[in-house]
Amino acid sequence: MVYTTKQKRLITYLKEEMKTEHAIIMSPTNIYYYTGFYSDPHERFFALSVDAKNEKTILFLPSLDKSAAEGVAQADELVAVEDTDNPYEKFSETIGTQLQSYGCEKGFITLAQYEQLANYYPNADVYDIQPYIASERLKKSRDEIEHVKEAIKVAEQALAKTIENIESGMTELRIKTLLENEMMALGAEKIAFDTIVLSGKNSALPHGVPGDKKIENGDFLLFDFGATVNGYHSDLTRTFIVGKGTDEQKEIYETVREANEKAIEAVKAGLPLKNVDRAARDYIAAKDYGEFFTHRIGHGLGLEVHEEPSIHNENEQLMERGMLFTIEPGIYLKQLGGVRIEDDVYIDEEGEVEVLSSFGKEMTHISI
Repeated sequence: MVYTTKQKRLITYLKEEMKTEHAIIMSPTNIYYYTGFYSDPHERFFALSVDAKNEKTILFLPSLDKSAAEGVAQADELVAVEDTDNPYEKFSETIGTQLQSYGCEKGFITLAQYEQLANYYPNADVYDIQPYIASERLKKSRDEIEHVKEAIKVAEQALAKTIENIESGMTELRIKTLLENEMMALGAEKIAFDTIVLSGKNSALPHGVPGDKKIENGDFLLFDFGATVNGYHSDLTRTFIVGKGTDEQKEIYETVREANEKAIEAVKAGLPLKNVDRAARDYIAAKDYGEFFTHRIGHGLGLEVHEEPSIHNENEQLMERGMLFTIEPGIYLKQLGGVRIEDDVYIDEEGEVEVLSSFGKEMTHISI
C-alpha cells in the first residue's frame, strides 16, 4: 500500500507540476523506493515506467529476476527482458512510440541510455525528475526509521563483539573482517559500505583504506561502518585508544565528543542546516583544532549511505520533520592520528532531535 501511495504522488506531480505524461526511473534504489523490489542489474536493462496519463506502472527487469519480483514488486505489470532482446525496442513496443515528453533522473541516467531512448523518442521533451524524488526521499516515515534502527542495532552489537575479541598483533584488515562477519551473523543483509578500520597515523585519513598495519599501544583505533537491513543503512563511527594514551589524545577525543554533542543540540526543525555544522566547527576552532576538521559535519542517510541533505556550514536549507542524517565531527593530525565520532539522528514528528544510535561515546581504552 505504501508503494501505491508513493506512485500516486509521483503521478500527480508529473501531471500537475511537470506537465509531462511519463517518467522513466532507472536507479535501482529509486525503483526499490517506488516498488519494494531491489535488484542490481549490472549491465542489464532495469527501468520503471510510470504512465501518468493512464496511471499505470510497468517494471522492466532482467528475465532472471522475474521470479524474484513476482509477488514482491508493486507494479501493475512486469515485463521480462531477455539477454538477447533489444531492451529499448521492447520498451517502446510495450509503452508505445508516441511519447511527447518524459521525466528521467538526470544525475543517474547515462549518456548511452539517453541516446538509446532518443533513438525511439527523438522529438520528446525530457525533464529532470530527480529533484522531486530526492525531496520525497528526504523525509522518512516512522516505518523507514524502524528499519534504520534495526540496521543500527546490528552494527552496534557487532562492534561490541568485535572490541571484545581484539588481540595483540591483529591488523586493520583482520579487525575489519571480524566486524563485517559479526554484522552478517547478526542479521545484516549486506555491509552498508566498505568498512573503515584505521589505527595510529592512518586514522588521520578520513577515508583511509584498512591495510596490514598491526595495532599498537598508543594508537587511535577508528571504526567507520554500517549494516543494511530491509534496504536501509546505518552509518556509525567510533574511535578508541589502544592502551593508556597521552594527554593530547585525550584532549582531542574530548573535543570531538563535545563537538558531536553540541551539533546534536543544534538540531531542530525550522532552523538552517548550517547551524548543525557550525555548532561543532566553532567549538573545535575555539579549542585551536579548527584547521584539522576537514570535512562537512554530515549527510543524509536512508536507502543510500549518502543522500540529501548535505550538512555543511553554508547550507541555508531549513531542517524539516522527517529528515535523517549523520553527525560526524573529526580532528585529524597527520603525525598522531584522528578521532571521529558519528551518530545517526532523526528529526521527529515534534520537530525535535531523536538520536537513533546508542553506542557509548565516553573515551574507551582497549587493552591488548
